[in-house]
Amino acid sequence: MPASGNRTLTLEGEVALGVLKALANETRLLILSMLSHNVMNVSELADALNLPHSTVNFNLKQLQAAGLISVEYEPGTRGSQKLCSKRFDEIIYKVPGVAVESNPDQVTVSMPIGNYAHIEAQPTCGLASETKIIGMLDNPRSLYEPDHVYAQILWFGKSGYVEYIFPNNLPYGAAPDKLDLSMEICSEAPQYDPEWPSDITLWINGQEVGTFTSPGDFGGVRTRLTPRWWNEDQTTHGLLKHWIITEDGAYIDGERLSDVTLHDLKIQGANQIKVRLGVKPDARNCSGLNLFGRKFGNYEQDIVMRTSYVFPNDMPKVSVR
Repeated sequence: MPASGNRTLTLEGEVALGVLKALANETRLLILSMLSHNVMNVSELADALNLPHSTVNFNLKQLQAAGLISVEYEPGTRGSQKLCSKRFDEIIYKVPGVAVESNPDQVTVSMPIGNYAHIEAQPTCGLASETKIIGMLDNPRSLYEPDHVYAQILWFGKSGYVEYIFPNNLPYGAAPDKLDLSMEICSEAPQYDPEWPSDITLWINGQEVGTFTSPGDFGGVRTRLTPRWWNEDQTTHGLLKHWIITEDGAYIDGERLSDVTLHDLKIQGANQIKVRLGVKPDARNCSGLNLFGRKFGNYEQDIVMRTSYVFPNDMPKVSVR
């Protein structure tokens, strides 16, 4: 069994916890170091580390459970011997939270759906990560579990809202030219129902931008990003919607939504941009919503805000932070 080559493991979300726990031990780090260039058996490792076989075996099981080493068995002089090799040479851990990308004329911020600042919801409601339900189903208290940051699907029925706080990363002196907000979203029905309309409203910095009617709640099929453990008879995907606001007005998927302009949103000079998605209590179609993260549904993205900007002619252009 050859030793592993230059391989990189990229970790994010709750699936990283097992690997991080396995690495938080000096003995296991020493074992990985010794396996960098050689395949070794338990006896060789125990002799090199001056540790009992039982201690080495215990730590090898922890590393194997975390997926950091490969183990094979080959015949030896006294039965079979366990041969161990390292699977990865580099581990990259992506810290949970907002991702920001800056270009010469645009700032892109990707907001995980579980990274909300505030939420008001009533049953049916819930959260799920890529591996499990978070907290208890239909219990609004579960929406405040610490694990909510790992959510990849978020839902609530009837009225309610979820609010996110985006950083305002526009360069100082720049004026916003266009704001493009996109997310995968749909109504919330019992199990799923493609003919279950819901009037979903967007607010930015407290300004109501407009309302669109989601035609239904979509499920019954296993989409590209549906986790294996999630049942197909539940919501599995939504619609990718683009809200665009300029000085000419607000649009959704190219259709005019309202007369709200960028000036009305008061973005320039603000430290943050508040984005709220919700269903009003008096909405004609009061059927909640589902939001999907980049590891659920059909589209590999979180809530993405792209803000284009320009510099007034009388102001010098400064570098992007």
